[in-house]
Amino acid sequence: MPDFVELDGRKFLPADQLPQPEWPCVISERPQPTLTLKDDDLFLITDTLGNISACLEGDSIGSLGLFCQDTRFLNRLELQIEGRSPVLLSSNADKGFVLSVLCANPQLDTIPPETIGIQRELVLNGGLFEEISLTNFSTEPVQFELSLSFDADFLDLFEIRGFQRDRRGQRLRLVPQVAQDHRLDVIEAATDDATEPLPQLLSPEITLAYQGLDGGLIESRIQFLHQPPNFLKGYTALWQVSLEPHETLTLGYRLQPLLNGRSPSAVNTPMTLMQAKAAELLEQTQWGEQVTRIRCDNKAINQIIERAQRDVYLLRQTFGKGKVLSAGVPWFSTLFGRDSIIAASQTLILDPTIARDTLSILAYYQGKQHDDWRDEQPGKILHELRLGEMARCQEIPHTPYYGTVDATPLWLMLYAEYYAWAHDQETLERLWPNALAAMEWIDENLKETGYLAYARRSSRGLQNQGWKDSGNCIVNRRGELAEGAIALCEVQAYVYAAKVRLAEIARLKKRIDLADRWLEEAQDLKRRFNRDFWMNDLDFCALALDGEGNPVDSITSNPGHCLNLGILDQDKALSVAERLQAPDMFNGWGIRTLSSLSPAYNPMGYHIGSVWPHDNSMTVLGLRSLGLIDQALEVTQGIFDMTLRQPYQRPPELFCGYERTADNSPVQYPVACSPQAWATGSIFQLLLTMANLVPDAPNNCLRILDPALPDTMHRLSLHNLRIGQTLLDLEFERVGSATACRVVKKRGNLRVVIEA
Repeated sequence: MPDFVELDGRKFLPADQLPQPEWPCVISERPQPTLTLKDDDLFLITDTLGNISACLEGDSIGSLGLFCQDTRFLNRLELQIEGRSPVLLSSNADKGFVLSVLCANPQLDTIPPETIGIQRELVLNGGLFEEISLTNFSTEPVQFELSLSFDADFLDLFEIRGFQRDRRGQRLRLVPQVAQDHRLDVIEAATDDATEPLPQLLSPEITLAYQGLDGGLIESRIQFLHQPPNFLKGYTALWQVSLEPHETLTLGYRLQPLLNGRSPSAVNTPMTLMQAKAAELLEQTQWGEQVTRIRCDNKAINQIIERAQRDVYLLRQTFGKGKVLSAGVPWFSTLFGRDSIIAASQTLILDPTIARDTLSILAYYQGKQHDDWRDEQPGKILHELRLGEMARCQEIPHTPYYGTVDATPLWLMLYAEYYAWAHDQETLERLWPNALAAMEWIDENLKETGYLAYARRSSRGLQNQGWKDSGNCIVNRRGELAEGAIALCEVQAYVYAAKVRLAEIARLKKRIDLADRWLEEAQDLKRRFNRDFWMNDLDFCALALDGEGNPVDSITSNPGHCLNLGILDQDKALSVAERLQAPDMFNGWGIRTLSSLSPAYNPMGYHIGSVWPHDNSMTVLGLRSLGLIDQALEVTQGIFDMTLRQPYQRPPELFCGYERTADNSPVQYPVACSPQAWATGSIFQLLLTMANLVPDAPNNCLRILDPALPDTMHRLSLHNLRIGQTLLDLEFERVGSATACRVVKKRGNLRVVIEA
């Protein structure tokens, strides 16, 4: 007797006891570009045909698939006509949640090429929907076989990224209803190559299943719509299609991911593609009406802005009762402390509710105990939350994982910054205990050396725990790795800013004792920082102090984060600003992470020579605060020029650090996330530096300080900008070298002060 597994009232067999007939895949000789769809906690990556081929190996297939909650629910989705791949004519994923593909038949035995038009439309909304329209453009009837092959390996995202597992759960085959007597010969006959039409044998549905090591049942349930397939061969649906001249036939399916019989997605799965598309369009429209509308008179830059706004919408992901920006697709589509906080700060000009929800959700997960496995400590803000099988089985510490040194001071900075924008008294009061706990964590960790440093405790944690968290990036001027507990320069700047900003809030709350103490501690930190981190021979700020307290003396982009936060003395800040724009750092598209003169420099290195848009936007903010307007606009223009050369005018997580020349384009980093939250957010932060808004909603005031537009832009408008309870329409216009601002419309009693 076979080893049946009964789950959720249904019978399954281990896959190795019931082999399925396989449909051959089409081999491609070259790597295929990919397209990405995202809907809340679901994302799909396919090739430009809309296919996920089973023939690809290694890195080529690594990121392809349908994912939800760190699990791949589909790793094959392959449309074939007569066993051949269709010929691509065009494809588009501009909206972000719908993929449209137009293709045609290749040369077939009895059908000339480009005779049959094939239109595919794939939509994400709580599940995956597809409709395939087939049109015969011949003057003669045609007959052909169309196949659609599915499969799911249910791999955890960490497995795909290379984490090794000692063992896995088991793939399962659903036992058909016709085989209730448990006879293996009947089961095999019911699932073998069908020789009769499906209605006599099976219902037109495919179930892909897996039982995890935690006992959970994971499924991809595929229901066919419109015209059911004539046969199923394993996990391949087959249609015998006959079309009269200019006749169109529509096929389709609905794929619902399930975990223990329930959808793992926060989005309810509708029944049809039309309903899914309508739901997405309605939500996107409603959100778009509530956020700031930012436009300029440069068509190309408008494309960047419009894409960035759509990507912010796509990256919003539900956690509890709120939505935060997931860090990026495909590898980091989850809640990230540092990334989500920085992206929320960058997008305050667009949608302040993102910051509110980010603060609240991270406060919910704030550290409560000492747990070395998760690098958790009381008051600490998390680094990364994962929900897949490996997390559920405690194979990785991301439940959540707290191995980040900067998320906690960044959370405090956002807490104060959001209040300045929104004057949200309820959120301020509700999160005040979390703010005190975060500051207590910082102070506790400052005791040993006076600086906030990190050292890994978890055996499966990160070695480096700042924003540059790869293993080879904290190097000295000789290219040697720093050792011991590392105190990064920008982290000390975050601590300084957090204490200064929290002191203002403490004063509002009549906690003068805290306000005075935090200000005194900030000034002491600034004095020591300028003494210990400054490298006189290089006239630059050290990347970090190592475990012995010695400067990690390489030239990096990290000190650029310090420029806007006030921790550097003015003369030192100006020296850092000038050095960052030297040719070994600024490559024409942006500022490199590491000087090209360093022995460790690699233009293809993740943090040792590449260029990151968010890193640049934070430096631009610092240049602007120092009054270096032309320099800030030069870096801004480089990032905009780079973005215009990207697919869909979407800034990538990072790109290679090769020099910009008159006849080259930015060199893509092979596995960069796109869309990615703080790369997308950098567009809004760069626009904010042009307008130079300084909100003070608690005092009912907005200051606009010496706005400046680049040469490529003459007008910039902000409509529906929210400061506190007031909605504003602002217009900026550049005439010659001067930029003027006027208030076009105001709904509220906010006082607007424009200072040139």
